[in-house]
Amino acid sequence: MQLTEVTDKKTQRQFHRVPHLIYKNDPNWACPLEGMVEDIFDPAKNKTFKNGKAIRWILTDENGNLLGRIAAFINGNTAHTYEQPTGGCGFFECTDNQQAANLLFKAAVKWNKANGMEAMDGPINFGENYINWGLLVDGFMPQGYGMPYNPPYYEKLFRSFGFEVYFEQYCYHLDFTIPFPERFWKIAEWIAKKPQYNFKHLDFRETDKFVKDFCTIYDAAWSFHEHYKPIDPDDIKDFINSSKAILDPEMIWFAYHEEKPIALFVMIPDINQILRKLSGKLNLLGILKFLYYKNTQTMTRTRIFIMGIDPKYQRSGVDSAIFWHQNQIMKKKPQYTEVELSWAGDFNPKIIAVYEATGAKRAKTHYTLRYLFDREKPFARAPIIGPEALNEKVKAITGKN
Repeated sequence: MQLTEVTDKKTQRQFHRVPHLIYKNDPNWACPLEGMVEDIFDPAKNKTFKNGKAIRWILTDENGNLLGRIAAFINGNTAHTYEQPTGGCGFFECTDNQQAANLLFKAAVKWNKANGMEAMDGPINFGENYINWGLLVDGFMPQGYGMPYNPPYYEKLFRSFGFEVYFEQYCYHLDFTIPFPERFWKIAEWIAKKPQYNFKHLDFRETDKFVKDFCTIYDAAWSFHEHYKPIDPDDIKDFINSSKAILDPEMIWFAYHEEKPIALFVMIPDINQILRKLSGKLNLLGILKFLYYKNTQTMTRTRIFIMGIDPKYQRSGVDSAIFWHQNQIMKKKPQYTEVELSWAGDFNPKIIAVYEATGAKRAKTHYTLRYLFDREKPFARAPIIGPEALNEKVKAITGKN
């Protein structure tokens, strides 16, 4: 077997060819746009390169036939927030061949070690975790946009190499044709109409303001996470500007308490329902197809990318109120009959409770796995987060009980 670094147009084409071989008979798979994948590995387009690095390989047999691919990367903003410096691997695709998988994993481990890492998470993204993050282990059905899909045998390949589950990620499905629990709506409407609360959806004309509000809410909602790092406003602005073709401003909400931003909600139409028809190409024909399917209401599902609430307001019912406002919008968009609420980590029981309160049902499970290079070191799963964790952090900083 031959491992080859992706360095030119030929190896790039081979990198993108691998998944077509793996999923050629799988109707559930939606091929991601090749251009979007390439952007992740382009330092000019992925700001993670400002404090990070990445590499990728393809694997072929003795006859030159493709067997697999993998990428390895280090995000300098997060790598040193764990007990041990931790890099990552992702974009893994491989035939059902443990020897081939091991060669790919070993290449990623060797590169991470050479760059000072002591552990490797996978399969993850080189950038934000709302796309390309996690290994599907339950719920082998068409995935929402950005949620990874893979054959069931991938779990065996990862575990046999030595990866262990660092945390689990749950996706919930909500059938919008079935009414929410009545009690949920009563509480939601009551909160939604309180005068001290205000709810606005995204307006592209005020992008800078909403980016600022997004960062304020994000910092408040995730600051108690053990590995929290402030979000880069430029990343959010770039995401909004580059995604206008798929974003629906009426599906992106901000909640305010006396004009202070306290909660956010980001939902997008599931463009995987269109991408499944494009084979990863967005050339002229692909663009025409995309516009046709978008305008003919091919998309019937949405995906909630992220929902965050300032801990001070997590018991206020503001989360329910956001759903109430969104429900008023969805009544005007009857083509959408299903919502995927993703993803909720098992380390975040609060968001799991919010999702389950809507009547949504757990439909999919992904794993984020970790491989410790020191095979004698005890393995620890991701800690539970919540306001209690924030209190402990404050105590540690101030020395006060």
